[in-house]
Amino acid sequence: MAERYWIETLGCPKNEVDSDKLVGKLSADGLTAAASPEDADLVVVNTCAFIESARQESIDTILSLRDRSADAEIVVTGCMAERYGDELAEALPEADAVAGFGVPVALGRKPAIDVPTFDLLNLPRPASARPWAYVKIAEGCDRNCGFCAIPSFRGPQRSRTHQSILTEVEQLDAAEIVLVAQDLAAFGRDQGVGERTLGTLVGEVADRVDRVRLLYLYPSDLDARLIDAVLATGVPYFDLSLQHVSRPHLRRMRRWGDGQRFLERIDHIRSLEPDAAFRSNFIVGYPGETEEDHDELLAFVESAQLDWCGFFPWSPEDGTHAMTLDGRVDDALMHERLRELSELQDSITAARRDALIGATVEVLIDQPGVGRTHREAPEIDGLVFVRDDLPVGQIHSVEITGAIGPDLLAGVDHTAEER
Repeated sequence: MAERYWIETLGCPKNEVDSDKLVGKLSADGLTAAASPEDADLVVVNTCAFIESARQESIDTILSLRDRSADAEIVVTGCMAERYGDELAEALPEADAVAGFGVPVALGRKPAIDVPTFDLLNLPRPASARPWAYVKIAEGCDRNCGFCAIPSFRGPQRSRTHQSILTEVEQLDAAEIVLVAQDLAAFGRDQGVGERTLGTLVGEVADRVDRVRLLYLYPSDLDARLIDAVLATGVPYFDLSLQHVSRPHLRRMRRWGDGQRFLERIDHIRSLEPDAAFRSNFIVGYPGETEEDHDELLAFVESAQLDWCGFFPWSPEDGTHAMTLDGRVDDALMHERLRELSELQDSITAARRDALIGATVEVLIDQPGVGRTHREAPEIDGLVFVRDDLPVGQIHSVEITGAIGPDLLAGVDHTAEER
């Protein structure tokens, strides 16, 4: 049996949670963490398969780790392993096993390998090594968005119980908990108790930690009760999965809503809490996107004045509705649209950060000299650079003295680039 393990995690925060669960499983089985891949007997690669670039990164990582860890047993798990299974196993002789979402500790050969199964979603995990932690509250998705293959390999929505989530929150011992799922606002719907149970859960988590944050909210499910529940936590941060704003284009995507509805919802939240922060993501170049659709998205970005925005090129995914559509957008045009949107949003983000200069804000210190207000989700948004002597894991009031792009300075005389 292998004695030392190394886990390499790619992709989204949900994958990070899965890797934490694997750490708990491997540790319980008597293995210890290696200092590096080169020192490991077992190397686990938790892959991402969301888009082509993520799949290529996963393959490159596996090959690199094989070179670096010549004597280790390499296990490929995560989304690529689940989605491509034996096909991936045949194509990757560098891996000793391709194991879906369960990782075997005593390894055989693949693809005909007897893989032990265990429920990652409800496995225990170690206390957080950081002042914040992701908590996955559900697995899978019941939606049928035209661009997304996730339901085909993550399966239907499967929500956890409130108590299992709260137990994990307490075990993590973190100041901030970030709730994640493929379809966060649908939490509890598969249990027959309705989507509004997310609001109840948010309140229960908020009773146990300093901050609770939600990522990936489908806009149609952001009703008044959920908005009130988020605002009541004191962390008015709304990550809305919008994807586009043109009504006919959203219907081609098999998505709900339009730009006007989205603006009305954002304006309503700002009327309740002017300090609310907003993040969203948009797909550019989905089949059928016209110049009028693109102009409508540009106008929305200008009007919405979101704090954070990501723009991503459409990725062809086998088995999705998008693959049946005509009207492919030329790559050069798609990347020109991406550039135009990104430049606009960069200027909006910078202006919104500049507007905070002189304000006093509450900052959670993540590491010496670095913290976040309610406006910044970990790992994806900007940072606040503070004095090095502020204790990690605590919340402090600081005055914003400067801004550099997406990052803020609070009482420090060096720039973010020097950090």
